Amino acid sequence: MRVIAAFLVNTAINFFIGLLVAKFLGPDQFGRFALALAIGLVLQTITLEWIRLSTIRFYSEKSRSQQPELRATLDAAFGIVSILVTALLIAYFLADIDVSLSPPLVGLAVAAAIANGFFDYHTAVVRARFQDRLYSQLIITKNILAFTLTVGGAFITGSAVVALTGACISMAGSVVLAHRALADRMSPLRIANRPLVAQFARYALPIVTANVFYLTIPLVNRSLAASHFGFAETGQFSLAYDIGTRLIAAIGSALDVLLFQIAVRAEEQHGRDHAKAQVAQNMAVVFALLTPAAVGLWLVLPSLEQLIVPTEFRGPFSRYLTLMLPGLYVFGLMNFAINAVFQIEKKTLPLIAAALAACAAAALLLVFIPRGGDAASLAMAQTGAFIVAFVVLIGFAVAAGAQWPRARDLLLTIAATLIMAAVLWPLHRMEPGVLLLIAQCLAGVIIYGLAVAIFDIAGLRRATTETIAKWRRRGL
Repeated sequence: MRVIAAFLVNTAINFFIGLLVAKFLGPDQFGRFALALAIGLVLQTITLEWIRLSTIRFYSEKSRSQQPELRATLDAAFGIVSILVTALLIAYFLADIDVSLSPPLVGLAVAAAIANGFFDYHTAVVRARFQDRLYSQLIITKNILAFTLTVGGAFITGSAVVALTGACISMAGSVVLAHRALADRMSPLRIANRPLVAQFARYALPIVTANVFYLTIPLVNRSLAASHFGFAETGQFSLAYDIGTRLIAAIGSALDVLLFQIAVRAEEQHGRDHAKAQVAQNMAVVFALLTPAAVGLWLVLPSLEQLIVPTEFRGPFSRYLTLMLPGLYVFGLMNFAINAVFQIEKKTLPLIAAALAACAAAALLLVFIPRGGDAASLAMAQTGAFIVAFVVLIGFAVAAGAQWPRARDLLLTIAATLIMAAVLWPLHRMEPGVLLLIAQCLAGVIIYGLAVAIFDIAGLRRATTETIAKWRRRGL
């Protein structure tokens, strides 16, 4: 549970860091900052994400002792790819290619890709070995550095370049400061194994390819917003997308940090059937927590915007996030529930087909949805694309013979969420404010929590009871 708590704290802090950076930079500079980060994320996904994914799927405490060449291969691969990416950046500068971003921001986008990849890879190593204390240390260090350098740089200078530089230093610096604990003397680089790279690629590249397609949709939307409406509108669109993504991913990613590793360990210890059953149970848990969270986010959005969104972003923020939210919700279900069906089987090609369907749907929707005076049509097209991908992926999972959660858990989740929404709806229409937000959150938690306590939805009551008993045995 410590790793989930650390992840949730990290997400909350990142959420407020993003808001503060937007406030201090303003829409125009934040639009540049967000576009550079989006480019860096796409580049990281293309070049380095396969290493993180392979670490989560194949590396463990058991493999560390029995296959030390596995960690050595992962380390070597990360180093070689980082050098190649840097060489491509140098070639880009020498070619003097003109793009919408300034050369410093282009360079920092690449630096962000490598720095974030460096951080994600090492947190994956720690997760795979269930080293909760070290994971928490990495998260805390990164957030202290980010608050000091990223937010501080934005506040002092109002420059996207300075803020992005701080973000890169915070990600890489947290790993560097913990390098002694992260190093593995059992796996020197000289024992790296080239055939393992082929194994990693077969597993991870379809996932990476799908993720690149998915990332292309909001990246293209940001670029279209910049070209048609200016960088200020890109900043408005980006803040809604970034905050919405972080809020939905806060729960999904926190669960995924632990649940998928449990499924991998179930396969390692008990075989594939146990792993598939665990994946089905994981789906129920993700659905049971992500569904009320998404509905609750929409219900509290007026107060949330009033209290925490910078003044110059209000209005467009709630409009864009409302349009994006259904797509972000189903995208969360894909990433944190459905994808595991294919990952545990090591048959990940269907993920590409679903992503291609999303891209095709986005292109068609952009043609048919009327373009207005802002980026609303882009938000609607993005949502439609993610819904199409979700439907396609469900079809592939059914064809693959996936195990599914109990219908009882799914129906109870939907019923409890609808009851919660019905009770909170009158509050949604009231004047936004801090007291209203607190009342909405408390009422939502109590209503849905009572349903979980009475019906043990997705086994959450049982899991909570077991966790509390474990803490008591440890004297916590």
